[in-house]
Amino acid sequence: MSTTPPRGPVTPLVDLHGRSAWSVLPPLILGFFMIMVDTTIVNIAIPTLTETFQASLIEVGWVNSAYLLSYAVLMLLAGRLGDRYGQKAVFVTGLVVFTAFSFLCGFSGNIGTAPEIGWLIAFRALQGVGAALMTPQTMSMITRVFPPRQRGAAMGLWGATAGVATIAGPLLGGVFVEYVGWEWIFYVNIPVGVAALWFALARLPHLPSHGTTLDPLGVVLSVVGVGAVVFGLQEGENFDWGQIWGPVSVWGLVGLGVVVLAAFVWWQHRQGPRALLPLSLFKSRNFSLANVDGMVVTFAMIGIFFPLTIYLQSILGLTPIEAALVMVPGSLVSGVVAPFAGRLSDRVPAKWVVASGFAAIAGAVAWIASVLDPDLSPWVLLWPMALFGVGTGLTFSPLSNLATSGLDARTAGAGAGAFNTNRQVGGVIGSAVVVATLSARLTVTIPAAAQDVAASLPEQYRQPFVDGITAASGDVGSTSVGSVQLPDGVPADVAQQVGQAAQQAFAAGFADAAAQTLLVVGLVLVVGVVCAAFMSPQQHLEGVAEGAARPDRSPQPAPDAS
Repeated sequence: MSTTPPRGPVTPLVDLHGRSAWSVLPPLILGFFMIMVDTTIVNIAIPTLTETFQASLIEVGWVNSAYLLSYAVLMLLAGRLGDRYGQKAVFVTGLVVFTAFSFLCGFSGNIGTAPEIGWLIAFRALQGVGAALMTPQTMSMITRVFPPRQRGAAMGLWGATAGVATIAGPLLGGVFVEYVGWEWIFYVNIPVGVAALWFALARLPHLPSHGTTLDPLGVVLSVVGVGAVVFGLQEGENFDWGQIWGPVSVWGLVGLGVVVLAAFVWWQHRQGPRALLPLSLFKSRNFSLANVDGMVVTFAMIGIFFPLTIYLQSILGLTPIEAALVMVPGSLVSGVVAPFAGRLSDRVPAKWVVASGFAAIAGAVAWIASVLDPDLSPWVLLWPMALFGVGTGLTFSPLSNLATSGLDARTAGAGAGAFNTNRQVGGVIGSAVVVATLSARLTVTIPAAAQDVAASLPEQYRQPFVDGITAASGDVGSTSVGSVQLPDGVPADVAQQVGQAAQQAFAAGFADAAAQTLLVVGLVLVVGVVCAAFMSPQQHLEGVAEGAARPDRSPQPAPDAS
């Protein structure tokens, strides 16, 4: 049976006063663009922030961690707030919060007599609150406004935003830090936020809310559970996966979070349709599998960019901007492919578009892993990065469409919140797994490379050389140094030879470890392919249209999507 939609005019599901459904996209895309840019733009400014605030790397790391933590923890609640108070109201509130605290983040260096990193961390956490309020509303509003046969194309444009923002963050960050000032990595959000606010007030419709209860106990359990898991995995490396403070350990905190989340699931089951996250959503096979795939694709993106960024800068010696340029093909291709993938998912079963996307990402990962070498020309990576962009472009928007297409108006926010929360948690898990895997492999690959390189040294220096390299091999941050302590009286030419050998060993060992880590990411991507293949081909359910449209026609409650 053909899945091609019939030709003819398409009427929006809600009354837009004569405007096309496409008129709602500008504020949603601008808001989402800011959110995605701010997940990456700070990374390139870390050395500058360390110097400006006279702070440690761990303290500066919290500038990003605080944003990502509040963003991940609050999205489930934010989605339900949209169902309760209306998506437009919550989106506009989040936009105002995000823009205001973007200004305060940039201004934080001027507070007090000396710059205090604590102010910037606090403002970033509150900026993350604004991002959390906005994100679920973008997906749920598209779901409720666009008819099924146009929804994939709309999600395609929304998904293209993520691809463009991924590379815009590092590039903009590099330009601002190098030529203008670190403050502008935050100030740049102000004109974009103001434009998005104007479009939002003028074009976003007031979609009917449904008097949804907020389930206070469910809110507390979800925030504590997700917060403990995300904090533990996100910061575990900083605490060497051991004690955090007193008797509290990283794994104890993660375990507590898992127990609290189990209690959350039990409570949601007890609450039924009044729950913060109605478990009936997971009766939809597509929704459940799309949530797994959402975690997988974010896991993969973190898994690729973390080791590759270190490799490009520490091993190949590229500047941050040059390293970002190597990533450009992936993001540009993703931005081009995503709208077409969205339209394609309106015409053929979206599950096969998503499966093809995961297969392309896995192919790109395997390709990159096969070519990593200390002497590699960085331009060789442009082709596999382009394939990576094809994969993410095919995956992101059709997957979001699959996750939300079975939701009615009363659960669109909750479903979007759950999907985006799981995406963020997937990224946190990916970061933890990739860092741990890379560190573990470095303790094997660098000593092995040192053993090979030592053969070129005078015999009396070989074993001390291997021992010195082995001692430093487990620290990811040390891979760009490659220094070995030598006894006094070593001839200058031998010292120089040992130094060069150390650099060779670290470079070769890191390239091998990064390649092996990428293969782990490839195995996770296979899970994405399998989940997509098991999805239902019928992604557009009539319950969506009825659930979205009926409140505009009648005071009767919308029917269940099931």
